[in-house]
Amino acid sequence: MTGFGVNHIRKIYLLIAIISVFLAGSKPIDPFPQVEIKNGLIHARLYLPDHKNGYYRGSRFDWSGVIPELGYKGHTYFGQWFENYSPLIHDAIMGPVDAFNPVGYAEAKAGDLFLKIGIGMVTKPEESKYSFVTPYPIANGGKWKVKKRSDRVEFTHTLKDKNYAYTYKKLVQLKKDKPEMALICQLKNTGKQTIETQVYNHNFFQIDNQTIGPDYKVTFPFKLTSEVEGKPELGKIRNNQILFQKELAKSEHLFFQSLQGFGTSSKDYDIKIENKKTGAAVRITGDQPLAKLVFWSAQKTICPEPYINIKVKPGETFRWTINYQFYIAEKTNPD
Repeated sequence: MTGFGVNHIRKIYLLIAIISVFLAGSKPIDPFPQVEIKNGLIHARLYLPDHKNGYYRGSRFDWSGVIPELGYKGHTYFGQWFENYSPLIHDAIMGPVDAFNPVGYAEAKAGDLFLKIGIGMVTKPEESKYSFVTPYPIANGGKWKVKKRSDRVEFTHTLKDKNYAYTYKKLVQLKKDKPEMALICQLKNTGKQTIETQVYNHNFFQIDNQTIGPDYKVTFPFKLTSEVEGKPELGKIRNNQILFQKELAKSEHLFFQSLQGFGTSSKDYDIKIENKKTGAAVRITGDQPLAKLVFWSAQKTICPEPYINIKVKPGETFRWTINYQFYIAEKTNPD
């Protein structure tokens, strides 16, 4: 009996060791509602809007189109660039996500509601001005519907409130036989008040998990100017490009609050990001003229932020599209 017991215990220890090795090498379980899409060239994973279990439940970014993972030719383009996570942290989010400026904020008093498209009606606290960092309580989150096919996901957010109402749709689509992704959006005003705002895509790129620095360059189709120089020791403007002087440290950020030089045509909504070390690159184009252009970068993410204007009268629909073309650029600093 004693020998049997020893052998039995040894088998248990061996089984535990095997399971431990397997778990150590396996991918952690991701508990959030999500889907995967692919077109033979690109594969992507998207988190889904969910008021109870969603990955992102903050009051800054539109809840649709959150992409924690996108791969093309062995390269990755999105991922977790921040350290601390909570579903309510304003920027604990990944992918080419949109943020709409608040609607009706100036008219609202403390305790009243104002509109954040893609989120719903949120409560205004006692404060002197709007801040995207503030976790505004969501009073009316509307309803989300999701339709999924193998190469696309369509998000629909329907909101009905006494002051504002809309149907907002975003289609995230991988193009057939092309290394391209489109964000096809439309906003239909079903309420009684005009909806006038700006929306920008934050483009939280994290290319091949590389630290942001001199291996990156960002190119625009026009000569850039900026009223504020930013931090020249970190990066600078050279003609139509933003170039980095050094790798960003954990606490460093390169920020240009208002870049100028663009015109009134949508042809200036054309941005290229290239990683000269790995070759991974992306071209971003839009079908609307730029209203504003911001650039921000942290140690693990690089973010051109193009804004467009939106004005939708009751009964009208506004449409816009952003295209992402993924490609491999020539390496100038090969491994």
